[in-house]
Amino acid sequence: MSITDSVLEPWVNHPMRRFLHTVRVWITSAPGTYLWLAALFVTTVALHRMSPDFEEDFLRQRSTNIHELSTSPLRVLISSAFWIDGGSWLPYAVLYTVFHAPAEHWLGTPRWLAVVALAHVGATLISEGVLSWAVHHDHAPQSAVNTLDIGVSYALAGVIGVLTYRVPRPWHLPYLGAVLIFFGIPLITGPTFTDLGHFSAVLIGLACYPIARGRGRGRGRGQGPGLGLRPVRGAGRGTDRRTERDRRRGTAGAAWPGRTARTRIAARGA
Repeated sequence: MSITDSVLEPWVNHPMRRFLHTVRVWITSAPGTYLWLAALFVTTVALHRMSPDFEEDFLRQRSTNIHELSTSPLRVLISSAFWIDGGSWLPYAVLYTVFHAPAEHWLGTPRWLAVVALAHVGATLISEGVLSWAVHHDHAPQSAVNTLDIGVSYALAGVIGVLTYRVPRPWHLPYLGAVLIFFGIPLITGPTFTDLGHFSAVLIGLACYPIARGRGRGRGRGQGPGLGLRPVRGAGRGTDRRTERDRRRGTAGAAWPGRTARTRIAARGA
């Protein structure tokens, strides 16, 4: 390697290494989001290998419609969250990165998962309950009991709702207004049971304030933007006091391995 190459290599590689490190930290600090996304990738590939007729029957058996909810509610509530009805996986990768990952960084995996579960299950039961009422009162056809209802959009809408408590003031009000308009207009102009489910999921996300309470808005104290970074114990002022004490004793601060100020990924919900 020439002298020129050895001089330029750190400048060329450092930005890429820093970018890859940032991506790795972003993904590993939101394990629930990206494991779920990976599962959706596998199931989407499997769906594209099925014939159209088989795919419809296959998804209907995993659908949270009235018939399946009345026979195997727990099974379909779980299985329906791992399948996408046609389309591409890539838009979901973008949406999960924009909404789910920041929410998991902020809330921590257990609290994020609680919001996801509440929105997915709650919105499903509300929308299908209204549809069941409509069928029994002849406002909807009897065939609606076997309608196809799968996907991850209710959970996503719930997370979008709870992120209202993450947006810094005063921007949380315009954000909330945009969310309510986006999900409310379809419910007004030409409502379907899925439109009702999406709007219900947003309201459930907003009702998750007790879960989000105390997590902070915007850039939290002592943490990076959305990554849940915080100093480890022993960093900061405590380290300064030890360093001063070592100086008085004539010893080097290096005698305290692992006690220097550094950051780590910490589970916010722990």
